[in-house]
Amino acid sequence: MIVRAGSFRFYLVWITMAQVSAQEEKEKTAALKDLLSRIDLDELMKKDEPALVFPQTLEEFEYAFNEHGQLRHTRSGEPFVFNYKEDLHRWNQKRYEALGEIITQYVYERLEKDCKLRKEMLPVDAEEDEPKSFFYLSEDALTNPDKLLVLIQGGGVVRAGQWARRLIINEDLDSGTQIPFINRAMKVLQRGEERKEEKKMVEEKEGYGVMVLNPNENFVEVEKAPEAEQSGADSSDEPAEKRERREEREGKKKKEFYEKYRNPQKERETERIPIRENSTPEDHTLHVWDHFIFKSQAKKVFVVAHSYGGLSFVELMIQREDEVKSRVTAVAMTDSVHNVWHQEASRTIQDWLKEKCCNWVSSSEPLDTPLDAMLPDCPRRSAGTERHELTSWKSFQSIFKYFDKHLEEQTKAAAAEEEEEEDEEREKEKDGEEEATKEPPTTRSANRVKHEDL
Repeated sequence: MIVRAGSFRFYLVWITMAQVSAQEEKEKTAALKDLLSRIDLDELMKKDEPALVFPQTLEEFEYAFNEHGQLRHTRSGEPFVFNYKEDLHRWNQKRYEALGEIITQYVYERLEKDCKLRKEMLPVDAEEDEPKSFFYLSEDALTNPDKLLVLIQGGGVVRAGQWARRLIINEDLDSGTQIPFINRAMKVLQRGEERKEEKKMVEEKEGYGVMVLNPNENFVEVEKAPEAEQSGADSSDEPAEKRERREEREGKKKKEFYEKYRNPQKERETERIPIRENSTPEDHTLHVWDHFIFKSQAKKVFVVAHSYGGLSFVELMIQREDEVKSRVTAVAMTDSVHNVWHQEASRTIQDWLKEKCCNWVSSSEPLDTPLDAMLPDCPRRSAGTERHELTSWKSFQSIFKYFDKHLEEQTKAAAAEEEEEEDEEREKEKDGEEEATKEPPTTRSANRVKHEDL
């Protein structure tokens, strides 16, 4: 009995303390809300966070790429520093994004000046005043009668010529851009042009035309007109109840924004206008296939597709299965996110992928180690790295060996088929000669008659 009474008193005290604690928490919350309601967030933003205005060139950022393709500060020689201003994550992120836009333009310059690629505007029948996209291709991409290399990057902020912006900024140009793939594909042909006596040998070994897709250039961004301008209504005419609800929503957004970021600045509002027939990575890939890749003269097309680029290629196969099978010799994917079940790829597509495709995926295993297949499609090999964005660069050499293997197999198959056709032709000629040496039936009959008369 004594134990029970003691237990009861303990629980009674515990419940009372919990109620007091809950009441105190409510009071604290109410006090915090009252404090936040009194804060002039717009004024606070101006005091705490520097303006979101950043340099427009690498030189103004005081950065440059050294002889190893590494981004370094021009005065200190140090790598890029993300946390330039401590505790201002959003400002640092905006600064990083501003540098990323400059990097994109820098890579475009390298594609045009160093790789000698030209820009092709899309859609192909675009009007002068409509939104446009583009991609890059070599001068011989449409006329090269032998081989064509098509590069498709993953999703996100990366643009033509890039595998990963993070790698370009924090590692080097080789690992983060597609330039090594482009140079490897084109360099032997260029050497053949310099030494004409080697041209035949050179063209048999390398000499790809190149197309660099730009699947993430899907829209143009324009500044959005203020709500008052859009509606054409005077805010003073707005009903009081509606204005109160609007102000309450705006106040809530400001508070949430302040809690997420220490010092949010109001940014200009924009709207996105989609680019016709290129509004998604899948649409862009299909558009370039229909108007350029399929119309090229190359007998053998090779594809490198990273991450979401692999999904775009599988979608292309679903839309143009017979055309892809007739032109594509081999596909190298790197950490592709495609899924033949979710994308509802047919059994014939799955079988083709098993034979013509390989996916180098992020793994702790050594490079080229065969891995268990997750789905009934292309075989999987280790890219020799656990970092998703590095899979293309780490498997660079293996990809071209894979292409050479398929090229050799196709060449042997074509030679065997040609030899078989020649054998059939010789057989036909032999049969024709034998038939010609035979005496016509009418002549034999006439001879028989003459012999009987004698």
